[in-house]
Amino acid sequence: MNSELKAKYEARARVIKAMAHPTRLFIVDELAAKGECCVCELTEKIGADMSTVSRHLAVLKNAGILEDEKRGLQVFYKLRVPCVLNFFDCVEGVMQCSTRSQRGTSAGRA
Repeated sequence: MNSELKAKYEARARVIKAMAHPTRLFIVDELAAKGECCVCELTEKIGADMSTVSRHLAVLKNAGILEDEKRGLQVFYKLRVPCVLNFFDCVEGVMQCSTRSQRGTSAGRA
C-alpha cells in the first residue's frame, strides 16, 4: 500500500474511532433527531458531568463530524455531515444480519 492510500485509510479510521463510544453514538443520534443541541441539554440527557460531555463533543468535532456555534454563554452543536447516519444504517444492517445468522446457527443445534 502506498503512502497516499495509507493516509486515506488512516483518516477513515480516525473518523470511525471518534464514533466508537456509546455516548458519542448517542450524541450523534440526538443531534440527528433535534438538529442542534446545547451542551447543557446533552449533559442532562446523557447524565454525565459537563466536562465529560464536552470531551466527547470535542472528539466528534475534531474528527469533522460536528460543528459548534457559540451563542452568548451557551455552545450549540449540530452534525456537520448528516451522511454519517448512512453509516449507522449500515451498522444496523450488520447487526440484524448477525442476529439472524446466530438464530439460524442455534436453531441448527436444537
